[in-house]
Amino acid sequence: MKTTRIFIATFLLSAVVPIGVAPAQLKDLFKSARSAVESESPNKIAHFRIKGTVGETPNAMPTLFGGDPPVSLKSLLSRLKQARVDDEVVAIVIDVQHAALGLGQMEEIHEALKKFAAVDKPVYVHADSLQTLTYAVATGASHISLVPTGDLWLLGLRGESPYLRGTLDKIGCTPDFEQYEDFKTAAETITRTEPSDASKQMTKWLLDGIYDGLVKRIAASRGLSDQKVRELIDDGPYLAKEALEAGLIDSVQHRQDFIAELKKRYGSDVDIDTDYGDSEGIKAPDDFFGMMSFLMEMFNPSPKTYTEPSVAIVYVEGAIQTGVGKASPFGPPSGAFSTSIRKALDKAAGDESVKAVVLRINSPGGSALASEIILDATRRVAAKKPLIVSMGDVAGSGGYYVACAAETIFADASTITASIGVIGGKIVTTEMWHKIGVNWHTIQRGKMAAMMSTATPFNDEERKKLRHYMGSVYETFKGHVVSARGDRLKKPIEEIAGGRVFTGAQALELGLVDRIGGLEDAIKFAAERADIGNYEIRVIPDPPSIFDFFAPKDRDEGYTRMSMRAPLGLGHDPSIRAMLSTMAVIDPLRVRAFLQALTRVELIHREGVVTMMPQEWLIR
Repeated sequence: MKTTRIFIATFLLSAVVPIGVAPAQLKDLFKSARSAVESESPNKIAHFRIKGTVGETPNAMPTLFGGDPPVSLKSLLSRLKQARVDDEVVAIVIDVQHAALGLGQMEEIHEALKKFAAVDKPVYVHADSLQTLTYAVATGASHISLVPTGDLWLLGLRGESPYLRGTLDKIGCTPDFEQYEDFKTAAETITRTEPSDASKQMTKWLLDGIYDGLVKRIAASRGLSDQKVRELIDDGPYLAKEALEAGLIDSVQHRQDFIAELKKRYGSDVDIDTDYGDSEGIKAPDDFFGMMSFLMEMFNPSPKTYTEPSVAIVYVEGAIQTGVGKASPFGPPSGAFSTSIRKALDKAAGDESVKAVVLRINSPGGSALASEIILDATRRVAAKKPLIVSMGDVAGSGGYYVACAAETIFADASTITASIGVIGGKIVTTEMWHKIGVNWHTIQRGKMAAMMSTATPFNDEERKKLRHYMGSVYETFKGHVVSARGDRLKKPIEEIAGGRVFTGAQALELGLVDRIGGLEDAIKFAAERADIGNYEIRVIPDPPSIFDFFAPKDRDEGYTRMSMRAPLGLGHDPSIRAMLSTMAVIDPLRVRAFLQALTRVELIHREGVVTMMPQEWLIR
């Protein structure tokens, strides 16, 4: 594949490039020629379209096999901020109807839309249909419009968690796990077919907190009381006309009428820029000069240098694992790998141009060892410059472990965090092999040799050893939290730990986090702590491009992002990839939760003892 792509690109270049012309000269030539055929733009309406899931880590990899380029939250927030300060931009149109957002992402995009009011730029949402969470985002706009036959599915929140015990039973696998302590219910995903009473209790207080926050957000944005919003939610769904009468939207009009109204207000020559500020990923231009510049950039990339003061963002996204992540043509590594993140943090600590670091966490936890490695790296950063944590949709268990030593922790009100606890165990697979007629004969030397074997459950002595090890990890985890948070904790650690999970708002009351705010708030605060005015925002490590994939410079420079790739080696099977891709179109959030649950099984099976969130909560 590499040879074919290079041959095609070389053929195209050789057909049009004069011999002896330097690549840098060619890039300048193409850039000048392209600008010569572009006319000066009139005032703009910046159009943003969010489709499907939104990642955390910026992604420069192209979509080699079709589909829309991936969008990161950082890129989207940056483009919205650019539109706010751009004098040519007179209004914003945002399409969120097909977005599949996490709760934290919903909050941060909503807040970004509200900020346009300060610069007197209207924000318009026009849609065929809106769901509860997409409507919550839309309420950050100044005007919400639905088509006449459209609808608003404002139904409240529903939490779902996948339980895989039935699947394991069908294939002859028996999970054997221990937990520290009552509320550390992570293993229930694979040990039970339904939640325990402790899990139900914890989910109840989580959903109550998230729902209260959602109601207040909608009420404040629409000028309604909390009680009125609760009544409206219970009375949903709504046809477009009914939503208008209820005060939930501002107009009902077909798309052509909506566009005509915009042009009437801002002028018939107003430019509706559908790609405003979009520089993420690799997109092939549709004109000759653009294509030539694109090819030259791809095969002669300019080295990135940073000399101005900067705030660096290091991402911890996905299940925390030991080692280094490996990218593929299908996307970046699936998970947060300790060696890659440690190197990124060490680089940020040693780079004199980096004045502060924001550790952005969107992770359910994972390996206790990997979490300890990353925590140690954060301490080295904090010893030299401000280290601020920004929590996304989830930062629990190992995700909180790596965060706890930061100077200041930001969380969204709906972030799911804490889960200070440990689980450990294994999956016994003997019956699975019997189902397909395979028998295993084993020989053992050493009394404990079979402790982590998949052939048999733990015996009493093995279980005692496992619990002793888990207890040690648990005490270390609690010790880190107490040492780092100190008198900021509002309750004794035993009343906060035990595997209990909280929303960001609840964690703030308990002293587990310091402030409610999103990624932009954390970056701004980090710059203030570093006492810098003008600064760049850079991601460490640089997101890999397709060129880096074919010609990697450093195999150890991993890139952390929880993608839609299947764990357990399934991502390389074309038939499974096709099936998951089809399922993701129909039900992207459930597919993501299912894949994360499989990742949990794989990680627990590999590590033995992990600091993971109780289960995958799909709230929508």
